[in-house]
Order: sequence, then C-alpha cells, then structure tokens
Amino acid sequence: MAAGEWLQVTGANGSGKTSLLRILCGLISPAEGVVEWQGANIYSLGEEYSTSISYVGHRPGIKDELTAVENLRIASGLNGIEIDKSSAQRALEKIGLVAREHIPARLLSEGQRRRIALARLLVGDRKLWLLDEILTSLDKAAMAIVRSLIEEHLSGGGLAIVATHHDLELDSSHGQRLELAT
Repeated sequence: MAAGEWLQVTGANGSGKTSLLRILCGLISPAEGVVEWQGANIYSLGEEYSTSISYVGHRPGIKDELTAVENLRIASGLNGIEIDKSSAQRALEKIGLVAREHIPARLLSEGQRRRIALARLLVGDRKLWLLDEILTSLDKAAMAIVRSLIEEHLSGGGLAIVATHHDLELDSSHGQRLELAT
C-alpha cells in the first residue's frame, strides 16, 4: 500500500479478519510468510514499527470504572503517548462525546464506549491505522464522523486497513477491498 490508501477487509464471521489484523499488529505470528513495514520484517523493527501503528479492536477495551478522559489518557499512556486532560477532552469532543467526558464508562452506551476507543486514533500521530469492526454500535452521525476521520488521516498520507461488514463509503480510487473466504 502507498501513502493515502486504504484496504477494506471483508468476509464471513470466522473467515480470519481479526486474525489478519492481529498478525499485522504483531500480536500473533503468521503461519507462513512475513509481514513487512517499509521493506523490513516487523519483528526486526520492534518499537520503530509499533510506534507507527494504531490498532482499535472490535472490543473497545474500556474500563467501566474510569471516565472517558481517564480511559483515553491511560490507553494512550500505555501506547507511549502522554496526553493531558485538555488534549483528551478535545479528542473526545471531536469524536462526538461532548458533555460525557467525565461520566464513568459503565453509564455510557455501547456506541459512546466505541467512541472512546476511536478517540485513541486522534491523539497519536500513527501512520497505519488497523481497525476492526469500528462502525459496530455506532449511529449514522458517529459513522459519518469516523469516515471523516479516516479520510482526513488518508489525506495526510496515512494508511488504513479496516475489517468491517459495513460499507466504508470512501473514495474507491484510493482503496481496495479484500474478501476473505472461510
């Protein structure tokens, strides 16, 4: 893939979409072959690769006891990105969580919890976004925000690999679709 391009990965449940993304993240090893980033095996690159990617899984990875701001700050910190409260609030506002930043996550809807996870994309300057079923649980307005964020990322030279059953509705001249068979 070249800068500014996207890949949509589709397929039936159990076809390997999530496994593919986990392989691309380096979380699991491929049964065959290697994953390369800029011509080198990702396992030889270490932090150079891991600091180039943002992964948002199909489960939001949110702690119920923490607020949206706290969840975003802690998740970002674990990924080596230190952000202050105001930066976290700005990211949450951009993703559509206005006036809910300080509410414990257990009181938020699934769509709002998904937005917290997606806000992680806004606080790190990561070249490659690996996104697993990110449109699940989102209403139309939130889906439009996510599409806009992906388009903005791509226009800045980023890359996105998205496993989803939904139509991304992105410019097809800059993307491809890959259907996995079971």
